[in-house]
Amino acid sequence: MSHRVAGIDVHQKVLMVVVIDGQDTDWGVKRKRFGSVSSELRLLSEWLREQGVEEAVMESTAQYWKPVWYELERSMRLHLAQAFSNRAPKGRKHDFRDAERLVRRLLADELSLSLVPTGEQRSGRTMTRMKRQLTEDKSRLQAQIESLLEEMRIKLSSVVSDLLGVSRLRILTALAAGQTDARKLAGLRDERLRASQETLVDALSGHVHPYQQKLLDFYLKRYELIQQPIEKLNGMLGAAMQQHQQAVRRLAQVPGFGVNSAQQVIAEVGVQASTFASPAHLASWAGTCPGKEESAEQNHSSRCAKGNRYLRRVLNQAAQAAVKKQGSHFQMLFRRLLPKLGYKAAIWAVAHRLCRLVCKILQDQVDYIEQGSELNPKAKQQRARALLRRLQMLGYQVTISDLSPAQAKS
Repeated sequence: MSHRVAGIDVHQKVLMVVVIDGQDTDWGVKRKRFGSVSSELRLLSEWLREQGVEEAVMESTAQYWKPVWYELERSMRLHLAQAFSNRAPKGRKHDFRDAERLVRRLLADELSLSLVPTGEQRSGRTMTRMKRQLTEDKSRLQAQIESLLEEMRIKLSSVVSDLLGVSRLRILTALAAGQTDARKLAGLRDERLRASQETLVDALSGHVHPYQQKLLDFYLKRYELIQQPIEKLNGMLGAAMQQHQQAVRRLAQVPGFGVNSAQQVIAEVGVQASTFASPAHLASWAGTCPGKEESAEQNHSSRCAKGNRYLRRVLNQAAQAAVKKQGSHFQMLFRRLLPKLGYKAAIWAVAHRLCRLVCKILQDQVDYIEQGSELNPKAKQQRARALLRRLQMLGYQVTISDLSPAQAKS
């Protein structure tokens, strides 16, 4: 029975394709060159079907592999190899030989393969990642506006918590339009603003040049161009996640998470995390578990792998928030690990625990139950046995029995 595998060396304009039969060595190697436009991709799909190919492998070359993958994924099993795992010996770079080497190393199980999600998950990833990028642009723009205000000697960011809030935007818009009277600007404040009228007048009393007003106007127009797509993306994500709202709700219950971070996690790992065999597998893929570089029975580095940087960022932010929730299990875990590991390592340990919890919630479809300061049954038994041994060492004979909840509280 034949087992013909195609290797595709992907470039921006051309595709170098070879077909090898993994079981019939006498069949030889067939090579053909294709373009990368849609018509050429259809010809590639037809040619592979004619050759009896049921499996193909290609390199993850920038973004150029995506059209090839989307064209072929309906008709055969595909693999996406990380480029470093198919490197050729120095001075021996050749397109067709690179494609042939892809097939040989795939059959020998020597390639590092990347995870390519389904179409629905890909669309969710695209939207959440774009929203993340726009949010970063918004934060960068806010820092630029604050820097410009400092040049004007206006200390608005010192007396308000959100520089781009509703009433603050009214003040900034009036300032960009040419209004420099501090009292008139302060009169635009919202009644819910904590800063008093006098404090706001003092903060808005600066020295404003006309060119600075124009620059501020440019910044505010850029802010509108960023804020509008973010609001539209929120609506698109809400519609896309409507059928998975139960999974979003379960994740949002976990300390440190919210609806936004839950949507990002589901977009990265899938609504049921079915690709991953276990929570440990997900933690390894995300790069939240300690690494192991062992030689002569000694671990020379426990540095985490790079993993998925989008998921790592969400888990790190969730860990930072989870350890601040009073009475939560993760706050207790953080306080126990902090003296031994230090701040960064303790936060990363909490992120690792959150990653495993996320996999458990998505795969088993269970709700998060906050234990708080209550020990789990296994830890309580271990603690009781330890105390029993210490009493026996002191010469006491003790019998352990469970108390009723009323007796335990008293």
